[in-house]
Amino acid sequence: MDKLILIDGNSLAFRAFYGLPLLSNQSGLHTNAIFGFQKILDKIIREENPTHFLIAFDAGKKTFRHEKYGEYKGGRQKTPPELGEQFAPIRKLIDAYGIKRYEETNYEADDIIGSLSKLADENGMETIIITGDRDLTQLASEHVTIYFTKKGVTQIDKYTPEFIEEEYGLRPEQIIDMKGLWGDTSDNIPGVPGIGEKTAIKLLKKYDSVEGVYEHIEELKGKQRENLENFKDDAFMSKELATIYRDMTFDFSLDDLKLPPEDIDAKIKVFKEFEFNSLLESLNESPVKNTTTFEANRVDRLDMLGEDVSLYLESEEANYLLNEPTVLVVTDGENSYVIATEDIDKNELEEFLKTRKSVNTYDLKRQIAFLNQLGVSFNQFTEDIMLGAFLLDPGKKIEDVSSTVEQFNIQIDSDESHYGKGRSKKNPTIEETKDFTEKKALAIHHALPLLEQKLKDDDMFTLWKELEIPLSKVLSEMEIKGITVDINTLKEMETELEERLDHLKSKIYEIAGEEFNINSPKQLGVVLFEHLELPVIKKTKTGYSTAADVLEALRPQHEIIDFILEYREIQKLQSTYVIGLQGQIHEDGRIHTRFNQTLAQTGRLSSVEPNLQNIPIRLEEGRKIRKAFVPKSEENVLLSLDYSQIELRVLASISKDEKMIDAFKEGKDIHTTTAANVYNVDSSDVTSTMRSNAKAVNFGIVYGISDYGLSQQLGITRKEAKAFIDTYLDTFVNVKEYMKYIVQDAKRDGYVSTLLGRRRYVPDINSRNFNARSFSERIAMNSPIQGTAADIIKLAMVNYYESDQKDKFNAELLLQIHDELVFDIPKREVDDFVVFIKDIMEHALEMEVPLKAEYEYGPNWYTME
Repeated sequence: MDKLILIDGNSLAFRAFYGLPLLSNQSGLHTNAIFGFQKILDKIIREENPTHFLIAFDAGKKTFRHEKYGEYKGGRQKTPPELGEQFAPIRKLIDAYGIKRYEETNYEADDIIGSLSKLADENGMETIIITGDRDLTQLASEHVTIYFTKKGVTQIDKYTPEFIEEEYGLRPEQIIDMKGLWGDTSDNIPGVPGIGEKTAIKLLKKYDSVEGVYEHIEELKGKQRENLENFKDDAFMSKELATIYRDMTFDFSLDDLKLPPEDIDAKIKVFKEFEFNSLLESLNESPVKNTTTFEANRVDRLDMLGEDVSLYLESEEANYLLNEPTVLVVTDGENSYVIATEDIDKNELEEFLKTRKSVNTYDLKRQIAFLNQLGVSFNQFTEDIMLGAFLLDPGKKIEDVSSTVEQFNIQIDSDESHYGKGRSKKNPTIEETKDFTEKKALAIHHALPLLEQKLKDDDMFTLWKELEIPLSKVLSEMEIKGITVDINTLKEMETELEERLDHLKSKIYEIAGEEFNINSPKQLGVVLFEHLELPVIKKTKTGYSTAADVLEALRPQHEIIDFILEYREIQKLQSTYVIGLQGQIHEDGRIHTRFNQTLAQTGRLSSVEPNLQNIPIRLEEGRKIRKAFVPKSEENVLLSLDYSQIELRVLASISKDEKMIDAFKEGKDIHTTTAANVYNVDSSDVTSTMRSNAKAVNFGIVYGISDYGLSQQLGITRKEAKAFIDTYLDTFVNVKEYMKYIVQDAKRDGYVSTLLGRRRYVPDINSRNFNARSFSERIAMNSPIQGTAADIIKLAMVNYYESDQKDKFNAELLLQIHDELVFDIPKREVDDFVVFIKDIMEHALEMEVPLKAEYEYGPNWYTME
């Protein structure tokens, strides 16, 4: 028998959104609903092996039911924008699976599903309906089963006629009668007052239907009979509203719903876009075979090459600070010098590079590190196509040379059976590596003029040449230098935290009255929900959920919860950071993090292997990890300079809001000022709660916060959050105007820009889809602010390195973390250096609001004053 799967798309998206924590990709798109939707698609296809498939969506807010009852579905909260922005990507995901999707004006997804399941039943086809809405259980029959998603998207009850009989004592078609009597608050179906689920079921067991109840109304007594008589019209209307319409006609047949063969390439494309890396790994597919049109003559001397060259060093491993290159290629486009690194004359290579007119590459930080390992001192690359390509399309993930040059219609020849993702062959011979590396170098060289012209056309050539490339050279020095870490401090912390964990473990055992594996969700669930009899909030396939949100909800219920949460926090600090960082210390006693310029579309830098931006400094124990980061000698200190409220200063400057500008210029506390304005009180009357709420909105506005997001953050209703945001925008009128006009500009241009011209594209800004458009509008509003803030600290770093006064000091720039710079400097030079570096930072970019850099210094990154 053929098997048809019908999915209620809206219902499943809601289940996925609320069942999974908020996730987002690098572009800021929330992806938890998309990810959950994908999980159920894979699960159903894998377990049910369907032959036919369709996903139905609601087409709009108004349907034929609203004509019968204008308040139908009234009172529902608006869809959170964090979910709304995911509907268009979910449709893109469905298309990648080759699954038919359908929606029709004036009808609900339920009606589409009801009509198609009836058609399938008539054609002898087995049907499975997947939904989180019990309304559809009325469709259950011999050949139609409803898979009801109870929790999240993977816990399912299978509603068959037998299951419904066991659950309610009713037949499937009586579900509509039950709703006629009981009503449905989720759909705002009134039903009859005073009749709940149990009473409705009792009446239907006796009288079979709403009609049967009224035929025997004289048998009923008291208030129940009175309500039934007074609300008879509501009862019949409610039944009608709850009845799924099953006679829709379609411009396609059941044959058109056949599930096509899997399209791996389509899946790879959307998984890359949404950054579902685990799913990409599970596909384990090789890229499409490419060919190249570029060739060059091999020469055996560097002096046979021209003045403008491209250089590329190849290595098998991603971490270029730990792995040596194997092959070097230098080319001028017509001739190539190809050599194994073990045969390089480093003096000849260094002299050659320093005398070239231009030296181009891909990922100059990587190439500088490789040259440094070979003993070649060269930090004067003039171009980097990776950095330029990222500026042109920051939404495209930078992976390798192959994917980067593809946007210039240049392809690199690779043997599909041996090569993966544009990298060298697995276990290649040296000659094979030479061939492949030469192709990369030629592709880099020929991409350069195309890249330069495009950057000029987009007014980002100066940003590339004068900010991103010089910055990359600064970062290369920082990466190679690293930061000194005292492993003994980490070992002492390891011992202290182990004692703390042992104490917490003993306390938990004492309260529980038994010993168990706290790290085992299964054992912990048994203790909490069976032995201690705490209320069950959520279940998983393997038992009780003990996720963080569940434990937070249980805090008031039992004292053991606080200790379990503390145990988890300390254990994560211990394993991820205290022990984890010890393994990241190199032989020179330093940690060498790598800085990524091509990850965040706003232009912010990120830190990897290890990620020093993620040390959880909100916890005191997390902050103490910084004690291990120390200067290189006892005569030195670590000096930290941090931009104060830089994004709010940028917002004030860009929007030219006088109230915000005046507050900053007068040195007032911006959050207190905001609270005073929003709450309409004097600054002296602002409470800590008022200031905290104002701070949340101040920073939330920068990141395009919604009423839903603010309500979650402050623990208030969405209505209260919306009122707060509205009052804020009515107070800071120019901020509101900025948001209006930046969206208009984005609609006209298709992108927004920072003050330095960095672009971020918003392709869905004019979409007819409300949710996709809303997400793009949020991106348009916050990207110029975040991006300008990122550009400012980058400017400060470049200006510092290019300053004539820099060499007067023995300072070393070690880290850039968010809006903070960390230096290693002799203590005797601190006072003079602070004056020098603060001047650079505070004048990196002149704006309406003055920039302010605050500093601290001390014997380690934690102990500063």
